[in-house]
Amino acid sequence: MASTATYDVIVVGAGSAGCAVSAGLARAGVGRIAVVEAGPTDAHPLVKMPFGLVWLMGSRRDWRLQSAPQKALGGRQIKIPRGRMLGGSGSINSMVWFRGQASDFDGWNVPGWGWSDVAPAFDAVEAQMTPAPLETPHPLTQALGRLFGANSAGRPDPARETAGVCDFNLRNGRRWSPADAFLRPAQGIEVLTGHQVHRLDLADKTANAVEFTDGTRITATKGIVLSAGAIGSPEILLRSGVGPAADLAAANVPVVLDAPQVGANLHDHPGIGLHFAGPGSGHGLTFNQAFKWALAPFNYLFRRKGVFASPTVEGAAFFNARDDGGAPDVQSHFIPFFMNWKGGRWAYGAGYFADVCLCRPKSRGSLRITPQGTAIDLGILNDSSDLDTMVAGLKRLRQILRDAPFGDHAAPEAFPAGAAQTDADIRQYILDRCGTAYHPVGTLRMGQGDAPVSPDLAVKGIKNLWVADASVMPSITSANTNAPSIMIGHRAGDIIAKAIP
Repeated sequence: MASTATYDVIVVGAGSAGCAVSAGLARAGVGRIAVVEAGPTDAHPLVKMPFGLVWLMGSRRDWRLQSAPQKALGGRQIKIPRGRMLGGSGSINSMVWFRGQASDFDGWNVPGWGWSDVAPAFDAVEAQMTPAPLETPHPLTQALGRLFGANSAGRPDPARETAGVCDFNLRNGRRWSPADAFLRPAQGIEVLTGHQVHRLDLADKTANAVEFTDGTRITATKGIVLSAGAIGSPEILLRSGVGPAADLAAANVPVVLDAPQVGANLHDHPGIGLHFAGPGSGHGLTFNQAFKWALAPFNYLFRRKGVFASPTVEGAAFFNARDDGGAPDVQSHFIPFFMNWKGGRWAYGAGYFADVCLCRPKSRGSLRITPQGTAIDLGILNDSSDLDTMVAGLKRLRQILRDAPFGDHAAPEAFPAGAAQTDADIRQYILDRCGTAYHPVGTLRMGQGDAPVSPDLAVKGIKNLWVADASVMPSITSANTNAPSIMIGHRAGDIIAKAIP
């Protein structure tokens, strides 16, 4: 197999964490660094335009993954959008910024990863990402800040019942991705786009080289960092012979290391939404809004304002599903746009949408290698208590939105409306329609004992190989996972640099 180049360190994946860890390694002076990205660059106008994500999902800049049939959902398969370009999913997401709760990190019970350890890293990351509230939210979104009275203070906080306009990683009305904040300013990094990794050369149980799908390879003299995400990183490890030995043998992959927990613990935030529709409510394709949409490209191009300046998800709420005085256990994403529930991307109408996502789901799935390829089982609602909380959360969300101070912009629920009023009907609606918030994590959890990755991010049993992305989370954080993923990458730069031989 032809070897094209030699580097000191190779980072696989130029996504959110990959950009941050690469910059950290460069800052530490570990030598010549290559960052390998399967997709193209992010040099596309839709990447920078907040509303552009509507067209990016499902494009060639999306891996367009799909889950295995979900047992609890009657065999339904779920879409799993993942960014496939510089910036990874940080270049196609809605740019929502939440650290999560302090108890998320303390609850990991991993030495060196408690809240007191990660908080300074969040500070450092935010100094470069500069998240801030959306400058021109829809009046509906602005009204969210009054949902819970003075307690809310207009800012959503995962640790208490709050609602309001979210913080976003935007600068001057344009997406400011980890590629912008970390990768581009870094020195001594060679970025290789359009190179999909097939497997790693792990001869002598040491990370030696990266082999691409076209048969070529590049060599690492000091080590390799997997930052391909909660789907891509374990998938590459499995194809390289690290994983459950029986699965590897069945898929005709030579076993390098029997690691039963590689690919286990896959989970995401399950979500289900309510659709509201009515004239004068949210954005939508209606006769009355035709002029606004006609001017939208120019309003954005020259003023960085208007509907194209919206990342679609503009606000959020955190609340306790059962309203029993407990801490928030669900998050709601608020989209002041008409969302078509009948299928297809476009439909006539004006309205808004809000969902219920479990902050800390108990259900777990797995990513496995099979003779037919990779099977991504998200395990959605495998634990029945998750469904119970979603039912309670949907009922309370209805009440919250029914009483919301939306004024003349208020609209009636259009779907599921009367078709899902009893608990039994709501349960069935969730089973028929729920998806995820596109936050997969946990497949290479870090920790002690049988965890496949150590607290210092090294793959156990393999020399000179580390992981830095959302796959190392033992459990998901209580809100959107992009900020924690970047934080992991940022901390990984320092941790791995100290360990590199």
